[in-house]
Amino acid sequence: MNRTISGSNGLRGTIIVPGDKSVSHRAVMIGALGEGVSEVRKFLTAADPKSTLECLSALGIEYDVRDDVVRVHGRGLHGLRRTDRALDAGNSGTTMRLMTGILAGQTFPSILTGDESLSRRPMRRVIEPLSRMGAVIESSERFTAPLRIMGHFPLKAIEYEMPLPSAQVKSALLFAGLYAEGTTRIIEHVATRDHTERMLGLKTSDAPVGHVVEVEGGMKIEPRQLVVPGDISSAAFLLAAGLIVPNSEITLTNIGLNPTRSKILDVLRSIGGRIEILDQRTVAGEPLGDLRVRSSDLEGSIDLSGAKVAESIDEIPVLAIVGAFTKGTFTLRDAADLRHKESDRIRAMVDNLRKIGIDVEEREDGFAFEGKKDLLAAEIDSFLDHRIAMSFGVAGLALKGEMVIRNAECVDISYPGFWEGLEQLQHS
Repeated sequence: MNRTISGSNGLRGTIIVPGDKSVSHRAVMIGALGEGVSEVRKFLTAADPKSTLECLSALGIEYDVRDDVVRVHGRGLHGLRRTDRALDAGNSGTTMRLMTGILAGQTFPSILTGDESLSRRPMRRVIEPLSRMGAVIESSERFTAPLRIMGHFPLKAIEYEMPLPSAQVKSALLFAGLYAEGTTRIIEHVATRDHTERMLGLKTSDAPVGHVVEVEGGMKIEPRQLVVPGDISSAAFLLAAGLIVPNSEITLTNIGLNPTRSKILDVLRSIGGRIEILDQRTVAGEPLGDLRVRSSDLEGSIDLSGAKVAESIDEIPVLAIVGAFTKGTFTLRDAADLRHKESDRIRAMVDNLRKIGIDVEEREDGFAFEGKKDLLAAEIDSFLDHRIAMSFGVAGLALKGEMVIRNAECVDISYPGFWEGLEQLQHS
């Protein structure tokens, strides 16, 4: 399905952003390993979290869904059941990596597979440390799915220093640590999103070696009630739209403001973005608040490298769009991992930015360009990547003419109703 976006005279209104995808995945996994019924409110009913639910169901976990509330009937750490069919993670890298950590410590074998896109994404970074814990995992020669996980209990507790920042790899190791003898210690030089640690109530500390997270093997997980905050990675697209479309004022409600996720606010404010945080509070251990964004005269440079890349990895495509409308430069370095997301996001952004009139220098680990006033609406290839589609949908609102987004339905991976939300803000 193609989507045509026309330039807007202004965006106004209040909008509810879907629940956080990262939190939704982890909440139902932890609920499944808990001993009793857990309730997850404002669960993101998008394709990726549904893949996690379907994998858990195939492993014997019962759940029921009513609107955006999921009740998970946990069976404890050792309550998962063997299935003879492959577990399908769909397009979800989070599902595949985190479930690998859980399945590594079972007493039965499992197979994890995914769609064509996910089956091209490398899993070596999670396979190698899990193997050090005693897991036996077979993959393709390129360390891609399908993954054949033999299951080994108990695993061996390790101290693991993360060579590259990755919340998915860290969470997979923390889940595997639940099935290990002793205490597993994960050391991060760049702190990544910490939802898993918060939900499990794990011990964390800062040391000269870096940020340390510890998990004790065999810890009992109590059932719980969780409220999923609005996804700041999804809110980022609307924040960008509010900034670059003239005569705009948008309020986004109940947005997660976890400090490991909210660096995008600092980046946008640093170039003059007018963003206010209203009614800041803490719900179920996660900070959240309402965000009010107004159209702004953006000026200055966006320079993302090192830790800044890890802190804003999902928001980089839309930050590049903001950079295109800014009086300044955009520079991305140290982001080679973007070539292994739902698409090669570096190539996807470079190709599409050039189509709208930006002179982009592509590098192996990023790209760079100068913002420009006279940009052009064009026909854009989403590369079946939800973040590419939404980023250029936002750009289309700030351009004259019509922007066509090919295969625009891919946004359902993380933000069902995104296009309808944009229409709502244009007609408020």
